[in-house]
Amino acid sequence: MFSKDQILKALSKVIHPEKKKDIVTLGMITEVESLENGISLTLTPDKSNDPFITSIKSTIVRTIKEVLGPDAIINEIKVQPKVIVGKQKEIPLKVLPEVSNIIAIASGKGGVGKTTISVNLSISLARLGYKVGLLDADIFGPSVPKMFNEEKFRPEVTRDKQGDHIIPLTKFGVKVLSTGFFVDPAEAIIWRGPMASNFLKQLITQGDWGQLDFLLVDLPPGTSDIHLTLVQEVPVTGVVIISTPQDVALADAIKGIAMFRSDKIDVPVLGLVENMSWFTPAELPENKYYIFGKDGCRKLAEKMNVPLLGQIPLVQSICEGSDNGQPVALGDSITGNAFMALAEQLIKSVGQRNIEKRPTVKLEITK
Repeated sequence: MFSKDQILKALSKVIHPEKKKDIVTLGMITEVESLENGISLTLTPDKSNDPFITSIKSTIVRTIKEVLGPDAIINEIKVQPKVIVGKQKEIPLKVLPEVSNIIAIASGKGGVGKTTISVNLSISLARLGYKVGLLDADIFGPSVPKMFNEEKFRPEVTRDKQGDHIIPLTKFGVKVLSTGFFVDPAEAIIWRGPMASNFLKQLITQGDWGQLDFLLVDLPPGTSDIHLTLVQEVPVTGVVIISTPQDVALADAIKGIAMFRSDKIDVPVLGLVENMSWFTPAELPENKYYIFGKDGCRKLAEKMNVPLLGQIPLVQSICEGSDNGQPVALGDSITGNAFMALAEQLIKSVGQRNIEKRPTVKLEITK
């Protein structure tokens, strides 16, 4: 076990990206505990939605190992925002005040595996130790419940002085809400645009999300009212665009990037994910067959000056896992490891975005 002084000395090398001072000097480390199973810390930022908390936590884990050696293991990092005592100015309640990063998952067209990526990415982030939520905003085609094998789940709704609170499903370490939890899976959802938008607002504002490092929002394909509702309702940290290497999919991906980069919306594009990059048969795991073309997203990423976060192969186990409610990201297969690598790249991209850019603001639309 390590002494408190040893741990604090190591943590003094972790610099807050915005304040340019170390987290010990800033008073952000309020509790340190060294036990046989690892080191536990309490991190106390000035504000609950500090956009740099995720990258700080990653830096803490890396720095502790670098300074104290490979035997130094971080067991837990609690985040407890400062409580200010005294009379305060009355300010409007923020939506999702305890969520550090809101990540939109989008695609230019349907059928590219956007929801499969969203589900497996959320599970991979949870496996890396982050607090994760997944909001299925594909109102008219919700498939997240099936992928979690929870089509019969019906959320509990509680009520207090602040209103109604929808309790999300928690499974595989991920908090999940979906339209599919409120309707019969055999019934078609026939709603006008405003009805769909209002229901999405309810899932965002009434969902009991609690403290999250990442809230992933699985958007419908294309560009629609749902996309506008999201950016009007919450400040979106960034968007991940999903595509296949096929030319027709790439053409639509360009439109998706253009929409989020437009002056009115102005949401940073965190990167591209190429799904179905190649086909690998189970009996020939070393073979790659480029059914939809080769490196289409890599070339597009270079052209559009965005990162390529990962390439996910077309493997039978991904389809089977999605159908039977056991996503491949739960295991340590080649494909499961590909999703873990994707999660790590997303964390890096979010950290870089939060250092280089100002926090995104909600979109204000005036008539």
